[in-house]
Amino acid sequence: MSESKSSYLQILKATSIFGGMQFLNILISIIRTKLIAIFIGPAGMGIIGLLNSALNTVGGITGLGIETSAVKHISEQNEEADLSSVSRIIAIVKRLTFWVGIFGTLVVALFSKVLSELTFGNSSYTYLFVYLSITLLFKQLSIGQMVVFQGLRKLRILAKANFYGNLIGLLFSIPLYYFYRIDAIAPTILVTSVTSLLVSFYYSKKIKIEKIDVPNSQIIVEGKSIIKLGLMLSLSGLLTLLASYIIQIYIGKNGGLTEVGFYNAGFTLLNSYVGIVFTVMSTDYFPKLSSICNDNDKVRISVMEQSYMSVFIMTPIVILFLTFVPLIVKILFTPKFVSIIPMVCFGILAMLFRAVSWSMGFILIAKGDSDMFIKTAFGFNSLSVILNILGYYLYGLEGLGFSFLIYYLVHLTALKIITKKRYDFYFDAEFYRTYIICIIMCIATFFIRYVPNPILKYTLMALMVILSLGFVLYHLNQKIGLKFLFNSISKKKND
Repeated sequence: MSESKSSYLQILKATSIFGGMQFLNILISIIRTKLIAIFIGPAGMGIIGLLNSALNTVGGITGLGIETSAVKHISEQNEEADLSSVSRIIAIVKRLTFWVGIFGTLVVALFSKVLSELTFGNSSYTYLFVYLSITLLFKQLSIGQMVVFQGLRKLRILAKANFYGNLIGLLFSIPLYYFYRIDAIAPTILVTSVTSLLVSFYYSKKIKIEKIDVPNSQIIVEGKSIIKLGLMLSLSGLLTLLASYIIQIYIGKNGGLTEVGFYNAGFTLLNSYVGIVFTVMSTDYFPKLSSICNDNDKVRISVMEQSYMSVFIMTPIVILFLTFVPLIVKILFTPKFVSIIPMVCFGILAMLFRAVSWSMGFILIAKGDSDMFIKTAFGFNSLSVILNILGYYLYGLEGLGFSFLIYYLVHLTALKIITKKRYDFYFDAEFYRTYIICIIMCIATFFIRYVPNPILKYTLMALMVILSLGFVLYHLNQKIGLKFLFNSISKKKND
């Protein structure tokens, strides 16, 4: 088998391994969201969104970006197959996550009143922030385990840890929401963080590494490179969280908590359910890219292969989503949430542009290009806030979806220019031809939604679904060879 086919097959394999469990995680998330929608409604969802947004913002500041920077450093050491070096960097990462977790907890507790007033406009939620401050420690300790799984590319263990942590958290959440309704919000957030931590510790025992005791005096010295890259990523993550936080506060003050709930429901649908595809693929993609970051030719090939696969996977999803969006919204939430349909229809188109810009964006992180990364993070997040506020001001929820689409179109264009100038990255003509056809199919399906005759509309949509699946399978056959793929799957089952 050629190196190119092997690479595409590895992407599919990694996606299927982690994706299978993530599909179950999506089902868990759907059930959780449905419970929230039924038991506490849009306003309750707005409260959860604002609480999580505030906690995640503080976590983004105090976490120092270790969640991503540690993966890069562990994967680089793992590429050299030196168990001692890998074990040492893992010990440093775990200690660092403990320290930043303590720091985050103290910050939330000390500034709980300020967070309440900034988030909700009053101090009524101060006690909730104090109560939930400990979740930042639990989250960082979980991260300390998860980054090890990802850095070592132990995808099955990572997938299982994510799945069982979410499942156990859900099982505890159901009776809490049933009996206590809106009062269950804080306990549920706490319980979920605890279960994720306990499950991550359980699976960490399955990783064979050397036990190395690194003195506290050496942690900062030896972890300097992790912290340096982490600070860069932390600032970027903070800007993203801050942008979301500002947008939600603006919507809350101008449209109320119910509108914030609709906003969170819509972007949960886009980022958590549809966007999970990117999370799945990045699990193996980022460590792989980090291990070859010094070779621009290999980076270009890897990014282009990932972009192909991202587009092939995302195109049928976008078309299926546009076809069944009214049913999806009613199943995942309740009929009260149908007002988010126009927003998520524009938003889902953006995911096709995001698929490619996402693949290119990892180049900056893998190479540790801190100056450009910070500049782009500041510029893109500022643009996001401006576009979203303008979109909501002019057209309400539908305007948010349109601004999301415009944002990712600009994001893709800007990253294409930046990566070409700095790393001589480019796509070949074949990729552009394939990509443009996929975009045309998705846009055509978007406009078919406005056909007044329901029989004609859904007939055309069904044809678009079949056409997109046929197009993707044809190209996958060219890239990999479907016969070989099916044979390898069959052989694996027989073994």
